[in-house]
Amino acid sequence: MLELAGIIILGILAQWFAWKLKIPAILPLILIGLLVGPIAAEFLSEDGTKWIQPIYKDGKGLFPDESLFYFVSLAISIILFEGGLTLKLNEIKNVGPVITKLITLGSLVTFLGAAVAVHFIFNFSWEISLLFSALIIVTGPTVITPILRNIPLKKDVSAVLKWEGILIDPIGALVAVLVFEFISVGGGGEFTKTAFIEFGKIILFGSTFGFTFAHALNFSINKKWIPHYLLNVFALAAVLGVFVLSDTFAHESGLLAVVVMGMVLGNSNSAYLKELLYFKESLSVLLISILFILLAANINMEDMLLIYNWKTAVLFAIVVFVIRPIGVFLSTRKSSLNLNEKLFISWVGPRGIVAAGIASLFGLKLAKDGVAGAEYITPLVFMIVLGTVILNATTARLFAKIVGVFLRKSEGILIIGASEISRLLGHYLETNGRHVVLIDSNLENITKAKEIGLEALNSDIYSDTLLDNIELNDVGYLMALTGNSNIDKYAIDKFTKHFGENGSFRLVTPEEMNDPTDNPREGLFSHTDDYNTLLELTKKHPNIQEVDLKDKAHYLSLIEITKNDKEIIPLFIKDGEGGLHIITSYNKEVESIEKDWKLVYLGKHIQSN
Repeated sequence: MLELAGIIILGILAQWFAWKLKIPAILPLILIGLLVGPIAAEFLSEDGTKWIQPIYKDGKGLFPDESLFYFVSLAISIILFEGGLTLKLNEIKNVGPVITKLITLGSLVTFLGAAVAVHFIFNFSWEISLLFSALIIVTGPTVITPILRNIPLKKDVSAVLKWEGILIDPIGALVAVLVFEFISVGGGGEFTKTAFIEFGKIILFGSTFGFTFAHALNFSINKKWIPHYLLNVFALAAVLGVFVLSDTFAHESGLLAVVVMGMVLGNSNSAYLKELLYFKESLSVLLISILFILLAANINMEDMLLIYNWKTAVLFAIVVFVIRPIGVFLSTRKSSLNLNEKLFISWVGPRGIVAAGIASLFGLKLAKDGVAGAEYITPLVFMIVLGTVILNATTARLFAKIVGVFLRKSEGILIIGASEISRLLGHYLETNGRHVVLIDSNLENITKAKEIGLEALNSDIYSDTLLDNIELNDVGYLMALTGNSNIDKYAIDKFTKHFGENGSFRLVTPEEMNDPTDNPREGLFSHTDDYNTLLELTKKHPNIQEVDLKDKAHYLSLIEITKNDKEIIPLFIKDGEGGLHIITSYNKEVESIEKDWKLVYLGKHIQSN
């Protein structure tokens, strides 16, 4: 009981320290696992036993016989299902050919390159070499996201790394499963007809069960056959059931089944999807914490000593500094990414939970079956995982600055609210070269925003999910444009530090609008116009217009016109280079107006005199 409680407590503490220090949680989790496992047994324990013994042995331990394998399999199935839930097909369409090449050509380069490297460096059989290379294909969003979250990058660079991590997880898992199946069924290297049949069964049953039960679960939820209080645990039971059922029909097909199930369910229109995702995220955090400590603790000092030599360092260097860059540069050939962006993507490639979890599972199984070289699989993969995480967590920010992909100034704009006003402003800003993101808890508003090509997130500002969104790293302006002044003020208070580097603005309230002395510094556009007047004018004049400015006096005269004419609201000043400067209600004075500058406004046409 003490060991089990200790794992959970240490795991959550590790997650907290990772959040506090802004590093991937995998790093403290593995270090804790090694400390309470092989290090404790070798240096800290009087009788040479581990403080946490995952497999039952000599009267001590948590999991008898192969129970640890079963727990690892079930836990990974839940983690992969949660990953599948986050994979939106409409977003995949926009990530471009670079992502497609990275998860296909890039994966192939890693698969073949790492296999050749480990085969000749360690003299492994080709089967074990291919299994090792399959396991290190994955990068993993659980590791990349905390790194990118703290580095302001261009949107396309962060998107490439994020989506590579999400998409490559199930691909790497599938390749590893298939190679393991070839080893297990093919008779130690003879890829027989039976092995190819098993390959087909994995694809068939995994895809079929995942697709079918995802639709069945979604149908049951929408028909309200499942009470709300049982929704999350019922979905959990369904995932475990699909995993086990698929695995029964085709050994090792369960992982593919849960990934497909997650993807199908994640792209459905279920009203309960967000709630289900939140529950699965919390569960995944707990399972990842437990898994990493268990798997690291299960490594023996003898396993670590197996790789304590120069060969390991050479393999690590080849995987990180040769194979990864080759895969990235081949995949990004003829793309819009410049050399520095390709270098940064090449540098950032940490491995994560799927690599470590499946490595432990397959390595232990093959070692128990007496497959030569299988005992190296787990420690070598853990070495790659720990090494890449330490390298990227400590150097990614510095390397981003060195190669010049670190954003010195964040020019993106986050708009709170996706109403008709926000969509009109967002579309104008987007067409003028600004990265705009709209957020709203109203799904209908989000859908309408996406229909006109705007980036929009269905999110609640009272949750913390926005703070973890790496695609908002380039946001430096915050504009609160909802019909609720309390929400606008809350958004300014909460998100200014994160998204308002260059300015945070909100619409004035009706009370402020009626009191000339109450003009907030963050007031947006006009002190005499609130949400309702903007909405009415948007419906009457649904176009944003521009008028040429001659000089400062001309600008000030136009501003006076807007004060007296309720059918004109000033929005921005557009300079000669296309830059947009937000007009605030607090101070409409400008230092100077230069040639080719324009006043951007909402409302009826203004004659330029």
